Amino acid sequence: MGAVPPVLSVPSMPLLCALLTPDPSRKYLSLVTQDVKEIFGGALAAKVRTLAPSMTRSMQRVAEAVAGDPAGCAALTVTGLAELTGTSEATVVRTARLLGYPGYRDLRLALAGLAAQQQSGRAPAITTDIAVDDPLDDVVAKLAYEEQQTLADTAAGLDTTQLGAAVAAASSARRIDVYGVGASGLVAQDLTQKLLRIGLIAHAHSDPHLAVTNAVQLRSGDVAIAITHSGSTGDVIEPLRVAFEHGATTVAITGRPDSPVTQYADHVLTTSTSRESELRPAAMSSRTSQLLVVDCLFVGVAQRTYDTAAPALAASYEALAHRHRK
Repeated sequence: MGAVPPVLSVPSMPLLCALLTPDPSRKYLSLVTQDVKEIFGGALAAKVRTLAPSMTRSMQRVAEAVAGDPAGCAALTVTGLAELTGTSEATVVRTARLLGYPGYRDLRLALAGLAAQQQSGRAPAITTDIAVDDPLDDVVAKLAYEEQQTLADTAAGLDTTQLGAAVAAASSARRIDVYGVGASGLVAQDLTQKLLRIGLIAHAHSDPHLAVTNAVQLRSGDVAIAITHSGSTGDVIEPLRVAFEHGATTVAITGRPDSPVTQYADHVLTTSTSRESELRPAAMSSRTSQLLVVDCLFVGVAQRTYDTAAPALAASYEALAHRHRK
């Protein structure tokens, strides 16, 4: 079994306060940026899995080809890839654009880079399917690798323009309501607890009736956030729709950018997920990417409201510190 890459750790509260200083070290940030680029380099396969439901069958063939054989496809012209997949040049170009590239030339360059990374041995070949009889050492290794890949894929696919707009709306919101049920409800609670600690008014609603009755009270200047991996959870869509119709700024955090919840969202933040298996259901695999997105949202808000957020964060930490002392 190959070596498992290090898993990113969540900073402690004092460290988070330190990271929010107005003038962080440029050298530190450049090192972090380089590490992130190295860890999050090859997210193409996961992006294909995420976007496949919104593709035509011919586009899926192109996407599966480039994800399955980056080196081989990098050597092909647009005509060659069209012939290989039994499609047209226009389909190849449309697929490249859907995957986030301006055109086929840009996709081809990215494929060449991914192929070079794979040939260098940086991407460990770990089969992440967990068997019933796997020893715990293998379970830990597989889960650690899978979760790191999920984080990498989510970071690579996250639209920072949409994220920035959501951060701006939440930073000045009179009130923030967050909707989620099941595992997504736990993520909703995590986000609201963070926002409360920097002095914002935030509520997590897992009860669908309570969510709707609260959404009715939202107005322009308020923010409603829906968290649903499938994007089709009715108990989450309904309150977001009500909030949208009452003028609140709405945000959807979902693994399906073309799902029903997005029609009521001003801003869409897309998450990634690993393949489901018998011992790793969708609720478990989607939670990791959702937590990354809400952490990005929270830190962005904390940065924009630094003058009030930093003292509030420090005060809440100190208020609880005595409970952790021996």
